[in-house]
Formats: sequence, structure tokens, C-alpha cells
Amino acid sequence: MTQVRIVRLHPDARLPRPAHQGDAGADLCSVAEIELAAAGGRALVPTGLAIELPPAMVAYVMPRSGLALRDGVTCLNAPGVIDSGYRGEIGVVLVNTDPTEDFVVRPGDRIAQLVVAELPSVSFAEVEELGGSERGVGGFGHTGVASS
Repeated sequence: MTQVRIVRLHPDARLPRPAHQGDAGADLCSVAEIELAAAGGRALVPTGLAIELPPAMVAYVMPRSGLALRDGVTCLNAPGVIDSGYRGEIGVVLVNTDPTEDFVVRPGDRIAQLVVAELPSVSFAEVEELGGSERGVGGFGHTGVASS
């Protein structure tokens, strides 16, 4: 099991933990009260936590599906990437997509999930051309477009 070192930067910060055994994500909670205005209000919501990831690891800040479904609130830059060298506070950029209802984040609210993953070591090699594939250059939803 990989250990991630963590520091509480705020006395009310809650350590991330999965809701159920085997869950990929561990809940991140707010330490502040912040109002997100309807129709696109956004804010950087503090968690009061900083982590130390081992080398070759990354943490992704991901939306919570229930918050998105119930209230239209999601992570604006999902997934947020926390590199192993970052030691600052974990912040979550939330946006309120509900067209009419403001949303208030309160201290202790579960606002996102933290998913920690191992990264392969990669290098990039410039070449004159790329090898072929079945997909080729098709992108941006091309597999869902019917041919004429």
C-alpha cells in the first residue's frame, strides 16, 4: 500500500477517505463557506490540506457525481492535477451550472474526490511521421457521427 503524507493546514480540515472499501476516490471537504452564484458562479474552495505524494505518483481532483446531479455543482478544471512536487494547499475549483439557484458550500461539505495513481516514466521522441492506426486522425466525437 502506498502511503501519502498529509498535513492539516486548518484545524477543521477533514482527512480524505473513501466512503466505502475499494472506492477509487477519497472525499475532499471544504473548510470555508463560499456562495456560488447561479449560472456559472465559481470559486477556489480550500480544503485545509496539503499532501506529499511519492515520486512517480499523481493525485487527481475529480467531481462528485451526486453534487453534480443534485445541485449542478462540479469541478471546473476536472481533473485537477496535483503533481508529486506540489506542497501547497489542495484547492478545488467549483462551478455552479444550475441556471437559477445559487449554491452555498459550507465547512465540512464533501466537494470533490481525490484519486491517487501511479505514473509511468515516459519520454517524448520527435519523429517525421506517426504509425497508422484504425482510428487515424478522427477525433472530437467522430465515432458518434453517422456516415452519409
